[in-house]
Amino acid sequence: MSENQSKKILFIEDEPDLQRTMGEYFIRSGFNILKALDGEIGLNLAKKEMPDIILLDLILPKMDGFQVLAGLKNDPKTKNIPVIVLTNLEGTIDVEKALRLGATTYLVKANYDLSELVERIKQFIK
Repeated sequence: MSENQSKKILFIEDEPDLQRTMGEYFIRSGFNILKALDGEIGLNLAKKEMPDIILLDLILPKMDGFQVLAGLKNDPKTKNIPVIVLTNLEGTIDVEKALRLGATTYLVKANYDLSELVERIKQFIK
């Protein structure tokens, strides 16, 4: 049994294909995966399931990633869950806003392959 086996990732991403591909890779890497296709479901799942880490896109239906991040960090129950913002928005303003709201780190999807992403996740949930 891998050390990741009991670690739970909540992946909040509105692109079903990307969510499926990355989700399958995380499962093969030994993680449990929870998925949400919009911000509202993602925030509710985080509060209900208490994942070990959250991967959060910023462009989401119903509630954008910034609103989800604020909701997580303003709730005493979820405020200590590490959040990796995983998005294609590269603007300095977006990065600064996400970090100010409490994101653990900010990664641009195009700059990371899946194995690098898994290594980053492991760093934050040790």
